Amino acid sequence: MSASRTPIIWITGASRGIGAAIAEAFAGGGARVILTGRNADAMRRHAEMIRKSGGEASVVRCDVRSEDSVLRTRNVIVRKWGSIDVLVNNAAVTYFKPFAQTTTREFDLLMATNLRGVFLCVKSVLPGMVKRKKGTIVNIVSVSATTTFLNSSAYSASKAGVLALSRCLRAEVRKKGIRVIDVLPGAVETEMWDRKARKKYGRRMMQPADVAGVVVSLFRQPGRVLTEEIVIRPLEGDL
Repeated sequence: MSASRTPIIWITGASRGIGAAIAEAFAGGGARVILTGRNADAMRRHAEMIRKSGGEASVVRCDVRSEDSVLRTRNVIVRKWGSIDVLVNNAAVTYFKPFAQTTTREFDLLMATNLRGVFLCVKSVLPGMVKRKKGTIVNIVSVSATTTFLNSSAYSASKAGVLALSRCLRAEVRKKGIRVIDVLPGAVETEMWDRKARKKYGRRMMQPADVAGVVVSLFRQPGRVLTEEIVIRPLEGDL
């Protein structure tokens, strides 16, 4: 991974699935990865695996729903490892339920994690990136932001909000040397899907490593290049 110093990568929701795979891919390319999330034990196990493979990985517990937690995490990363070169907003939750059965509590939780969490994390790193005139923000969105799926209204709304926020942010900061990239994956075999769905559709689903490889390749693009949005779907299409 070409850089004058070791890139510092902050990944939210890194205890499993796509976030864990992104951490592994960046670390394999020579970056220092900071895994953050609520499941500290799972992140520690994954960080240890990365270190045994020769990578640099650290863990900071963070709840993206809490502004105090996000700011503490940003401060710890900057104090220990220096400026944050890449923020990967991956933390997300969902409920596969019809609109009429989705509770207000569930809707609020989705928005707090999937949309507000992105807002808080970006707000925390943006001043430093603007000051350095350099930085990359990668938002793991979803094809549900632009595609209609049954039993996914609240999740889709949260991801559509991320996409709209990100598009506006990109227009505001691109001339300041900051890249904002949206990655919209289709179905990926992670624990976000229940066992029944994974058993039925697992053969058709993408793997977390597939998305991770794309994210790292986007970071490696020349500084003069900005891939604004990229859609990644299973070869056979949506489920």
